[in-house]
Parts: sequence; C-alpha cells; structure tokens
Amino acid sequence: MRRSIDDQPITAEDLPPGIDDATPVSWAVAVCDDYGDATCRVILTVEDLGRPGAGIAAHLAGADARRLRAALRDALREIGEDTGV
Repeated sequence: MRRSIDDQPITAEDLPPGIDDATPVSWAVAVCDDYGDATCRVILTVEDLGRPGAGIAAHLAGADARRLRAALRDALREIGEDTGV
C-alpha cells in the first residue's frame, strides 16, 4: 500500500529573495508498507527545483517521524510561528 498525504511543489516564483545560498526544494509526504517486514512507514521526499523524480526519500519509522515532527514544532516556536498544537 502506498498513499500520498501531502506535497508542496515549488516554482521559481515561490522562492524568497536572496536564496542564493540554499537549494530550493519541493517536498512530499506519503505512507507505505511495501517492505519485507510489512511495517508502515512515513516517506518524506525532497527534490531539487526543476528535477522531479530525482529526489531523496527518507523512509521513517513512527518514532523517527515523531522526532521530525517535534523538531519542526520547535523550529516554528523558535521563529515565533504558531506550532499548531
């Protein structure tokens, strides 16, 4: 089973000014259980702008996905944004 959850394709118009020192990426989140152990995992894929299909996919177990979620929440708090919690 594979199921897409959300994605954020990016275009050159979406980039903030002065992004010369970073690689602009699009991201996608999916779930999948196509592994030998039949365990469901969260898949986070990031791709360079203009290079669809050439991205890197992180296959995260539940604990790792929760750790990433906590890190994103902490980063949002650090920059003064609503954490959604």
